[in-house]
Amino acid sequence: MGEIVAAFGTVHAPQLIIRPPDEKPEMLDASIAAMRELGKILDETQPEVIIFLGSDHLETFSMNCIPTFALIGGPRAIAEFAGRNYDLPIHTEMAEDLLDKLIHESFDIAYSEDAVLGHTFAVPFEYLIENRNIPIIPFHTNVYMPPLPTAPRCAALGRAIAKIIKGRPERVAVIASGGMSHYPGTRKYPKPEYDFDRWMISQLEIGNVDAVLNLTPEQLDEAGNTEMLSWSIMLGATGPVPGELLQYTPTWHHGHCMMRFIPVRERRTPIAKVLEEYGGFKFKNAGFEFYKHPPASAYHLNHLLFDLRQDTTLCQRLIETFDVVADEYELEPQQRKAARGLVDVGGAKVVSEYVPQLVEAGAHPLSALMSLLTIYPLSRKAAKEQVTSGNKN
Repeated sequence: MGEIVAAFGTVHAPQLIIRPPDEKPEMLDASIAAMRELGKILDETQPEVIIFLGSDHLETFSMNCIPTFALIGGPRAIAEFAGRNYDLPIHTEMAEDLLDKLIHESFDIAYSEDAVLGHTFAVPFEYLIENRNIPIIPFHTNVYMPPLPTAPRCAALGRAIAKIIKGRPERVAVIASGGMSHYPGTRKYPKPEYDFDRWMISQLEIGNVDAVLNLTPEQLDEAGNTEMLSWSIMLGATGPVPGELLQYTPTWHHGHCMMRFIPVRERRTPIAKVLEEYGGFKFKNAGFEFYKHPPASAYHLNHLLFDLRQDTTLCQRLIETFDVVADEYELEPQQRKAARGLVDVGGAKVVSEYVPQLVEAGAHPLSALMSLLTIYPLSRKAAKEQVTSGNKN
């Protein structure tokens, strides 16, 4: 009989790899150390396969198709981010079994055999899985492009996955990649709801998974926590198991959280106590506020932003021959002006300062920020070379 031998949640912040100048290195290092501590659970439990629950950031899937749930079932898991490449084995036999059996549990799962994975996978591959050669099954959940699945629906999917695992022979680890509060690309980017996070952590530490599962997708959007939908799948698979906080790092724009749920061990830190529900956060319940569908008129701009995250050569071409690339993508004047920020960001101290003009031109907020983070290292290099060249002249 199969068994879930490990289950935990981890941050996947792209800044952990990119390390832009607006981050405190000691905070990034603390999160990386906690991720490596989670990695030791894999050594302790020796899983034969990892079901890796990622949240798509419009990196793998684009505006032409946004699946609610999608499984990668080819022979290899290929992830690319910020010039780094990862190639891990996929447990194809189990992936195919999940596809076959989940349909009988009333879940229609999209799948791909060769989709390229983004930073939701790449960052934990780098700092958590590291060189461990454990076959994985990459699983995507749409958490940024409404309509989103509900948390109860995600939990039901997790229960269905756990049922299938029990009918198989493998020892399985379940990793939920995402969270906690952050609003990348939006006006609230520098103001995460840290107290809400701490309340949610306090509830998960006592096994009150309903603290997450009772939240609507619109409420998760309002609190900056739509990535907890990936955690909801894990919580459905594990049931109400008390979690243990390993690390919570409140950076200037993101609450990094690492928690372990299985295996249970003697607690090393006291349970957090937060008396006020939601940490004092007051929901407006006014619908999706931060992540909505971008206008159809901005299709070409969003297409460019998506392609930049997949193609380093295109990033370099945009920097070197901006007008040529802008013409190829048929950018309108406002879009063209906003896209200039992708070139200029190399000289910025705060990468996100170029997001508002892209959003105003019709870009999806997260897509705008992720594209800026992707092109930033190349833009920075070009800016430095230009300064060096100017000094020589």
